[in-house]
Amino acid sequence: MRAALLQNISRLVVKVGTGVLTDARKQPDLAQMEQLVAQLAAQRRAGRQVALVTSGAVGAGMGALGYTARPAALAEKQACAAVGQSRLMAAYDKLFARHGLVVAQVLLTHADLEHHERHLNARNTLVTLLDKGVVPIINENDAVSFTEIKFGDNDKLSALVASLLPADLLVILTTVDGVIENFGRPGARVLPEIADITAPVEQLAGGTESDTAVGGMKSKVAAAKIVVRSGIPLVIASGRKPDALARVLAGEPEGTLFVPQARRLKGRKRWIAFFHHAKGTVFVDAGARRALREQGRSLLPPGVLRCEGDFRAGDVVRVCDADGTEFARGIVKHDAAEIAAGGLPRAVLLHRDDLVVW
Repeated sequence: MRAALLQNISRLVVKVGTGVLTDARKQPDLAQMEQLVAQLAAQRRAGRQVALVTSGAVGAGMGALGYTARPAALAEKQACAAVGQSRLMAAYDKLFARHGLVVAQVLLTHADLEHHERHLNARNTLVTLLDKGVVPIINENDAVSFTEIKFGDNDKLSALVASLLPADLLVILTTVDGVIENFGRPGARVLPEIADITAPVEQLAGGTESDTAVGGMKSKVAAAKIVVRSGIPLVIASGRKPDALARVLAGEPEGTLFVPQARRLKGRKRWIAFFHHAKGTVFVDAGARRALREQGRSLLPPGVLRCEGDFRAGDVVRVCDADGTEFARGIVKHDAAEIAAGGLPRAVLLHRDDLVVW
């Protein structure tokens, strides 16, 4: 299956984490960056479009400003990002130039991808850069982001970028060899392939204790949920191996492959499903759940049990069953207060064209 999924990759997104890019002094590890850039350049020479989602700005700024641990205060993190981002890009520009490649800095916030016109504009910019042979270097705009407009971590950002383009493959290069079963215990092994992200798989993923990184394997598995639902394969592999990317693209057993769903969501459906902070929740009964999931119906008032959140018409909301399990997201056509009042007996609350069912 791995060879079949990875045999015709023409548009590649690669994410590299802070732990891969920085040394023990929290400074950019130029030798490590050099070998990573060499791997990316080799993929460009092979004719593939390559976009790089990079962490490391806050980590690079920490070293420059004398921090030994990731600061807790938002303003201090933003100061580190502002200092570190310029250092990071200067290093990348120099390293890629050695391979005859031009790079472009693209800084994003969640709001850039949530707003539909800005979402399309970001996609058009990235596609144009790729078509021109440029390597876009993408990072969250940490110098201005705050909680309400943040992606949360660059693993999620890389998944959203892969979905935005869309890419043919996302590779997350990290400090471990993949998703590891029995980590730290006898019999530990890398899982070569994950076809379904079940609760036991999620339990294998821990967080991180790094002073510079955010998220750990838990955030990578969360990113995998986004890309596989978008119909895009994901491989988590070691960024310390100078041949890791070549082995992945050759279909060799490197890292952990997350198998995508058979059907790739169309662009607008991906935007609804993944690029919003849901403004509320609509809980539905078993009959409505069945109608939405199995029959492709729209949601009507009789199937609604209750709703939560002060959402407005046009907002994206979660759709959950009676037990609170989310199984869909969609653009709601009426305000929460109208739905709660029960005065919409024949109205369509969520049209099937504006609904994404997991």
